[in-house]
Amino acid sequence: MTTKFDFTEVLALGPDHTDYRLVTTEGIRVVEAVGRRFLEVEPTTLTALATEAIKDIQHLLRPSHLAQLRAIIDDPEASANDRFVATDLLRNACVSAGGVLPMCQDTGTAIVIGKRAETVLTGGRDEEALARGIFDAYQDLNLRYSQMAPLNFWDERNTGSNLPAQIELYNKPGTDPSYEFLFLAKGGGSANKTFLYQETKALLNPSRLGRFLEEKLRSLGTAACPPYHLAIVVGGMSAEFNLKVAKLASARYLDELPREGSASGHALRDVEMERQVLEMTRQFGIGAQFGGKYFCHDVRVIRLPRHGASLPVGVAVSCSADRQAKAKITPEGVFLEQLERDPARYLPDVEDEQLSDEVVKIDLNRPMAEIRAELSRLPVKTRVSLTGPLVVARDIAHAKIAERLDAGEAMPDYLRDHPVYYAGPAKTPEGYASGSFGPTTAGRMDAYVEQFQAAGGSLVMLAKGNRSAKVTESCHHHGGFYLGSIGGPAARLAQDCIRKVEVLEYPELGMEAVWRIEVEDFPAFVVVDDKGNDFFANATKPTLQISLGR
Repeated sequence: MTTKFDFTEVLALGPDHTDYRLVTTEGIRVVEAVGRRFLEVEPTTLTALATEAIKDIQHLLRPSHLAQLRAIIDDPEASANDRFVATDLLRNACVSAGGVLPMCQDTGTAIVIGKRAETVLTGGRDEEALARGIFDAYQDLNLRYSQMAPLNFWDERNTGSNLPAQIELYNKPGTDPSYEFLFLAKGGGSANKTFLYQETKALLNPSRLGRFLEEKLRSLGTAACPPYHLAIVVGGMSAEFNLKVAKLASARYLDELPREGSASGHALRDVEMERQVLEMTRQFGIGAQFGGKYFCHDVRVIRLPRHGASLPVGVAVSCSADRQAKAKITPEGVFLEQLERDPARYLPDVEDEQLSDEVVKIDLNRPMAEIRAELSRLPVKTRVSLTGPLVVARDIAHAKIAERLDAGEAMPDYLRDHPVYYAGPAKTPEGYASGSFGPTTAGRMDAYVEQFQAAGGSLVMLAKGNRSAKVTESCHHHGGFYLGSIGGPAARLAQDCIRKVEVLEYPELGMEAVWRIEVEDFPAFVVVDDKGNDFFANATKPTLQISLGR
């Protein structure tokens, strides 16, 4: 068979409908040479754009995302917990938009994807110029440094700058001088919910695909702060390309893909499949973290060409800290996507009492036995409001305390006497008690729970997301509890709920140190109790009989 050459872009996007704002007209110059029109861009312009983009995405959200949060509050079918989470996330957006406290304490890995036409002249050190802008943003703003540099295979150290960033630069076809960008900040929670499954053509069956997706999507859990922007990508010329497309789709970067395929092999977006998968997730009962309908805001389903012997399937999410913005440099100037600077206009006039059937105030200024006795009377899913002292400890502190227990030392009194909050703060702005201080994914500490509870510590734990069956068993055996904090509103917690912060131990660990904090009206839910009940136990098991339509 003879086939004619037929080139097609795999990711052939339609027109860009993004609303941009002008950042500057400085640092660019149009020049004519060899009968062509070129755009010169100073390296300092790239640096300034990267700084401005990081600042925007750490503090501001897209209007479409905020409108989706408001839609949850207005939906009569949304659960009380759905509406409470959505309202708290909107309040957090209002705090963050002030430009002082970032929307999430995990200010993420900085990612830049750039596409440059050959008629754009920059001097060739674009990656360095963009990295400098990212460096400046993390130095000057109240952001957290999360990048660990390997000193050898086993030992590592925080870089203290949040570099290196992930910077990918590509050629852009065409002769019109333009440089396009996508800036992202990807936190560990949502990045850890990126999965690749190596399947076969047998999955391309409505019933089998439905069962597969129900199982895999339920297993995402809530650790990455839903409601999610969910992306599912089926196919791909390689595993890494599949996952890259999943990341771009979760950022809604590929929304203008064609809706139908062709023999040439370009990607397509299946909007009918998106509708079906979204409806599936609404039947899970997981909801916006603590039960309900809104596990996902929306779904993107992308179908890619593939090798006949391989069917990679990628799943990715963008979380409540939905941090991305497009940018472009053209002869008219430097432009950045217009994010929402007045999120308060999406916030309804509603009181907390309207959002949940029961709110129980818990005084933490009491012996641990009394706190546990009160929690024991509450059913799983009860909303609580915490006031008093918490001890903050997460991954590295847990590892150090486990080493002490293994060496025969006693459990530190602070973990016996107080609830433990898994968290790590961002930098503290002047005049604030703390920086953004939202919860860490609880599952990362699961391996320590039984040992710690047997030694009398960690009997009341506070974090985000679901826990393993071993944690539920340990709480049942030792009389412990796990309280779920809302994932996402780190800025609001810092402003409204955290009154005092001091280091208790391991100050050399920076944000990974053990802290003592005083909180007031800190919102949480009872997720695991001392009777062996786990709110997420049933919600994460496949129960539906779903066949996706063709």
